[in-house]
Amino acid sequence: MIEIHNLQKSFGKTNVLKKIDLHIENGDIYGIVGKSGAGKSTLLRCMNGLETYDSGNLMIDGFELKNHSDKDVRKLRKNIGMIFQHFSLLQRKTVYQNIALPMECWGYKKEEIDQRVKELADIVEIKDHIHKKPRTLSGGQQQRVAIARALSLRPKILLCDEATSALDPKTTKSILSLLREINENLGITVVIVTHQMSVVRQICTKVCILEKGVVANKGNVEDIFLHQPQSLMNLLGEENDEVLPATGKNIRMIFSDPDVVKNRCIISTMARDLNVDFSIVWGKLEKYRDDVLGSIVINTAHKNEELITRFLTEADIKWETINN
Repeated sequence: MIEIHNLQKSFGKTNVLKKIDLHIENGDIYGIVGKSGAGKSTLLRCMNGLETYDSGNLMIDGFELKNHSDKDVRKLRKNIGMIFQHFSLLQRKTVYQNIALPMECWGYKKEEIDQRVKELADIVEIKDHIHKKPRTLSGGQQQRVAIARALSLRPKILLCDEATSALDPKTTKSILSLLREINENLGITVVIVTHQMSVVRQICTKVCILEKGVVANKGNVEDIFLHQPQSLMNLLGEENDEVLPATGKNIRMIFSDPDVVKNRCIISTMARDLNVDFSIVWGKLEKYRDDVLGSIVINTAHKNEELITRFLTEADIKWETINN
């Protein structure tokens, strides 16, 4: 769907994107996360042709953006919907007119426009507001209008640039649920630029972490959050969140959703079967899409390390030792 290889982009002497390599497959909900200035929005704007790039390759369905004219790129944009942080609605036009605008620009027939607008208004649950002006709507309702407008030309890809940053947590959750429904029911690939890890947890299937224009980590959301690479900890600001004992041996047990159910008694079972002493010193379980992921850290004497790790391996529990 979207193939990016060795992509580089500079503004003047500032190198914003450095050798970016990404593969976004059809049907993904792909999160691009990073701190401010990491290059997230620039990368997204390169995807829809709003920004050029200096070198490398960026192909959408085999279409290499830099090898085509502005006219060809404009045609490509029919297949790419865009949602912005601050909605970018025309306040003088009604909800109906805002949704209809892209189709009017492309010369669609009036009857086709009317049918599509009403269909989209129903999908995003704003059909009771189509004759109102955007300023009379809540932030969540305005973002639903923006989503409907982005879907008007039946795109294959939906790009979201901090689409929930201006919304409260409850509204954010409802908008993300809507995007997931659109992905699943309409088969649209969704790419989300965000600095909110709650967005990644709720909706994304894959994630890329950008640090100063470089891909620090990428992969399935479950793998990234389970293994907690340093780039993730930097982003979360939790480098010192685990206050662990300086003595003894710290062992982290890693759980995914099936493990939580299957091994709900693993701590008590291990203590009883092995007859060893250990302390639970840190733990966290969180929901990611439909799964529960997390880890628990125990501390024990060095002499117990081999006994405990062998037990965990035989119980099919993922584990790792942590340096004090």
